[in-house]
Amino acid sequence: MRQLNAQDASFLYLESQGAHLHLTGLYIYDQSTAPDGVVRHKDILNYIESRLHTSPIFRQKLVSLPFSIDYPYWVDDDQFDLEFHVRHIALPEPRDWRQLCILVARIHSRRLDLSRPPWEMYIVEGLDNIKGIPKGAFAVVAKYHHAAIDGATGIEIVAGLHSTTPHHEPNPKPKPWQPERPPSWIGLMARAAVNNVRAPLQLTKAVAATLPGISQSLLRGEMPDISLANEVPETRFNRKVSPHRVFEGVTFKLRQLSDIRKAVPGATVNDVVLTICGGALRKYLESKGELPAESLVAMAPINTRAPEEEKLAGNVLATMFVPIHSDIADPLARLRAVHEATASAKETENAIGARQMTDLTRHIPAATEALAGRLITGLGLGHRGLRFCNCTITNVPGAQQPLYFNGAKMISTTGCGPVMDGMGLIITAISYNGDIVLSFTGCREITPDPEYLSTCASSSFRSLKKAAADKVVEAKPKARKTTAPKKARKTTASKKARKKTASKKAG
Repeated sequence: MRQLNAQDASFLYLESQGAHLHLTGLYIYDQSTAPDGVVRHKDILNYIESRLHTSPIFRQKLVSLPFSIDYPYWVDDDQFDLEFHVRHIALPEPRDWRQLCILVARIHSRRLDLSRPPWEMYIVEGLDNIKGIPKGAFAVVAKYHHAAIDGATGIEIVAGLHSTTPHHEPNPKPKPWQPERPPSWIGLMARAAVNNVRAPLQLTKAVAATLPGISQSLLRGEMPDISLANEVPETRFNRKVSPHRVFEGVTFKLRQLSDIRKAVPGATVNDVVLTICGGALRKYLESKGELPAESLVAMAPINTRAPEEEKLAGNVLATMFVPIHSDIADPLARLRAVHEATASAKETENAIGARQMTDLTRHIPAATEALAGRLITGLGLGHRGLRFCNCTITNVPGAQQPLYFNGAKMISTTGCGPVMDGMGLIITAISYNGDIVLSFTGCREITPDPEYLSTCASSSFRSLKKAAADKVVEAKPKARKTTAPKKARKTTASKKARKKTASKKAG
């Protein structure tokens, strides 16, 4: 049994009818690499069952206390049924990429059953008409509640469900699983009483630890000005969201993004991702006649895990708000501006301490956070209050070598993130084996044309790539023309001397 922290629980308290806060991964596999050249559904069930021990989230469900007097607990589900969580479906005709995106969006739109371990996995066969995907390929669409994982723990789960070779040695058979006895209500209420006394003290300590960094930042003028929050422009992405989702993705070569970043000294691949997104949203909103004069601002989650916490479930996140400079048409100038913005945001983050800010939010009393969540969702404060950003952009680095699922090679991976009232678009960048996939998850009423968003991203990438290449060409030193040394000119005096010598010889 383990208790959710305040950040984990916030993803439960902020859920509403239109905002289901779970993460969905899409993984595409070539089954021809499997030992028998085919992967059957029964084989997949056996394979997943053999790896359930790699993460506690697979067999644990939530137990909540009355009136949210304390944070919920993860407890073992003594009625765990693997076949409830793993489903087998086929992609409808015409079985192309667009149909797969529609299917993923529909799966992502549905709320998870929180009376069971909050995850589902869909094995999707029939991917026969997708460019670049071999015949017979299948996909896995996996959903996990955000209260259980963040991007970093999601990568750990992916690692636990995969191997690095198709002919891997079988893992030692895990011990038969025995669920722990469920906690008694008397025991949980006693824990709640202790936690409600301890939480204010821990919050006071966390505030005291954070104050020095905040004071130094104020003196240096590095703190973000909260009064400017409403200067974030209002866009279609800042409306109330419906329960319906759309999804689309586009793939780039990671090496090409790495080459582009060299055009601006100090720029990172993440800066390039933000610049591409800024150009894509600029083109998209411009086509609707809705491009604001001010730059759009993105919320970028930051993993603040300490090394000893890397394999722990749950969330350890801070956030950074970054302008993506959709107000700048020139792609290379946009990259420079984005790099300056991220560098400035990191300086503030280092001064205050992103981990300290994370610790600060972890010690808020449960009843206070639950009430805040109900007020935000019930009163519509997400889209009616202050605007701190227009969308979310998250960059999740994945494995850079091939991974195998029961012998089937993973060809591609991407995913969907949650959207909320006032933040109706999330852009996810996931890298794997030399590729990076930029995916767009949005509300169907806000972005009814996600394929056009993908087209805008491709256009933004091409423009930035060309501008970066042109700069490299301009920066190369021009080769000097080599000319043969000139012969020394013969002077008039030397000519007269030779004539005089010649006449003496003749005489």
